[in-house]
Amino acid sequence: MSQLPQIKIPATYMRGGTSKGVFFRLQDLPERCQVPGAARDALFMRVIGSPDPYAAQIDGMGGATSSTSKCVIVSKSSQPDHDVDYLYGQVSIDKAFVDWSGNCGNLSTGAGAFAIHAGLVDPSRIPENGMCVVRIWQANIQKTIIAHVPVAHSQVQETGEFELDGVTFPAAEIVLEFLDPSDDAEGGSSMFPTGNLVDDLHVPGVGTFKATLISAGIPTVFVNAEDIGYSGTELREQINGDPEQLARLEKIRVAGALRMGLIKNADEALTRQHTPKIAFVSKPKDYQASSGKTVQANEVDLLVRALSMGKLHHAMMGTCAVAIGTAAAIPGTLVNVAAGGSARETVSFGHPSGTLRVGAQAALVNDQWTVTKAIMSRSARILMEGAVRVPGDCF
Repeated sequence: MSQLPQIKIPATYMRGGTSKGVFFRLQDLPERCQVPGAARDALFMRVIGSPDPYAAQIDGMGGATSSTSKCVIVSKSSQPDHDVDYLYGQVSIDKAFVDWSGNCGNLSTGAGAFAIHAGLVDPSRIPENGMCVVRIWQANIQKTIIAHVPVAHSQVQETGEFELDGVTFPAAEIVLEFLDPSDDAEGGSSMFPTGNLVDDLHVPGVGTFKATLISAGIPTVFVNAEDIGYSGTELREQINGDPEQLARLEKIRVAGALRMGLIKNADEALTRQHTPKIAFVSKPKDYQASSGKTVQANEVDLLVRALSMGKLHHAMMGTCAVAIGTAAAIPGTLVNVAAGGSARETVSFGHPSGTLRVGAQAALVNDQWTVTKAIMSRSARILMEGAVRVPGDCF
């Protein structure tokens, strides 16, 4: 029986923030994968090594976590006043699907740097030394992201002294601005799809909990840690090693998705794992981060733990950080109350790997909360570049 040989596809393996993924230029993909559809999904699953019943992604580029099971497509922008279009695919580890329903805030950092690396930014806009402002159209959620990428000798400066909890080594700082990050295209007419800052969320078979349901950065369901039996200081092993607790948290996420209008029935959640996120918040407490260092209560405004693709994230998703910063800026949300209840434009929160600061500018306009932008710092670095190889009959 003859087999098609493997084919080579130009690709770059990058870390962005606390995630990493395989980056492609749109024009480098096989022709039938340059458009959305089954062929593109099949290609990306094969590149990453999914679906894998062993949940290890040994036969692919994935790292067997939600943070490392990702693909990105970047192309010259189709939008005026933007440099590039950035499309993100979250590849399921053990199931055969790619979730296109949201953005990855961490890899947004990589998208800005990759755009320069890949020759997709007009050379006239790249300084010889200084800061290159990359205007990104986030195609999944139809929003603008501005990446401030440091440049030295007309190339992306990747090395530096900026430290990011959840990333082992320092690198150059990249500042991201998420413009108008409230996702009002789904579930409602504002960033709060139910119209409430706090809802009573009924979860069949589990209970009823106070919840803030917000669409900013990424749709997120926030609940109080204490209400669901946690302290807010938990690390990955305490959550991810307990299938019963994970199942309970998924039920809360699904109930939130239904309440936000993101899905019509619970079965739809099986193929929409990327959104919404579920996170639980608490007031500041001392705890030991996964690195071993102690985070003091007086270093942060609140604690947040968030789940991604059914597991507790080892740090914090960038888009969820936007949701945290936005909710913290709006008096009355569970996030704001956990942070002390005062008006604020920045918030520092503790996560399993350490701490993170994010800023957001929110205002009440015509009785509806709006947010003009959210800002945070990340870093990005190329890990490997060249080509990925996949069997020629896999897509």
